[in-house]
Amino acid sequence: MGKIGKEKNTKNKSKHSKLMDRKMNKIRKNKDVTKNKIKYLLKKHQETKQVDDNKSSEE
Repeated sequence: MGKIGKEKNTKNKSKHSKLMDRKMNKIRKNKDVTKNKIKYLLKKHQETKQVDDNKSSEE
């Protein structure tokens, strides 16, 4: 037989899931930002390395 009256814990469960979604979205965003920073730095490093190689080959 089901419980009569107010439902149990539905308010807290929804708040918890909302907060956990925020937390997980924040973590995903930070991972994406970090990944993009690393990609940018690697690309910049490769470009400078190519420029240095070209300068050394010209001399």
